[in-house]
Amino acid sequence: MTKIEHIGIAVKSLKTANEVYSKLLGYEHYKTEGVASEGVQTSFFKCGESKIELLEATNDDSPIAKFINKKGEGIHHIAFAVEDIVCEIERLKGEGFTVLNETPKKGADNKLVTFLHPKSAHGVLIELCQEIK
Repeated sequence: MTKIEHIGIAVKSLKTANEVYSKLLGYEHYKTEGVASEGVQTSFFKCGESKIELLEATNDDSPIAKFINKKGEGIHHIAFAVEDIVCEIERLKGEGFTVLNETPKKGADNKLVTFLHPKSAHGVLIELCQEIK
């Protein structure tokens, strides 16, 4: 793992959250993107070498909608950049982590992604991200 790629924050409204984070950080988000397979609309802010990803559900069955219904708005996951996501999945499985999707899938911001179950990391959902080349 090379760095914290981003912190994902579940929000009810991207419009409202973009306004808050623009005030907080002092600049506007640099992009929005939908990920239909996850039922989510995202908005990204650059913060040094890392990013803040705001996530709004686009349907009631999406993981973000379920998260907000259960826990409310807030930090949803921490994502780490990796060089080789397939090797990292195998390494982490060998270390006893539960991988939620063993085959990486296309995520937002031109990334291949996979997730580790929160029970494997003291209640924190971990995302692994590899830049698609």
